[in-house]
Amino acid sequence: MDEQPAASLTADPLTIAALDTERHVAGAGWDQPARLFALVRTASLLAREPQLRTQLGPADLAEGAFTAIEQEGLPATSSLETLLGRIAWPDEVDGCAFAIERMVVPPDAERDLPERPEAVVEALAGHPDRKDVRLLVAVLRDGSSICLLRQREHDSDDAVATGKDLAPGLVAALTATFED
Repeated sequence: MDEQPAASLTADPLTIAALDTERHVAGAGWDQPARLFALVRTASLLAREPQLRTQLGPADLAEGAFTAIEQEGLPATSSLETLLGRIAWPDEVDGCAFAIERMVVPPDAERDLPERPEAVVEALAGHPDRKDVRLLVAVLRDGSSICLLRQREHDSDDAVATGKDLAPGLVAALTATFED
């Protein structure tokens, strides 16, 4: 796994947008539903909405910067695949970011799980080695991506792990939202 502390990354526009979006989500605490954001080039956004310039700081105006725009009202679903399969973006959207919380347990915890889905969730939630994490994946139309991972037990901005391959399935699913 190509995992490193967020502070050690080169500050490319996608990484900066992902880190800013993750901090925004983290500001609302834990136990949140999935959250989806459109990523648009800030310069393009300001060309369409010049009045927004007063709300942006110098870092927001850097060359190539992205602005994250939350997509509210995501439909409730128990299937991440169903949710992402319904998403399509207009040409003005350059990328997207998706934040979701998950429970992580050691591989051996998945042995001897009950058959009923509700009982599985209860068993995993009660596992003594369970870890709560928030994953934020950001992708661009050109295939660029970055993944960020925050653990509840190490809940600080300087402890957010980053990497390209932390969630390959989610990267692929989000990238597919830009395909015709």
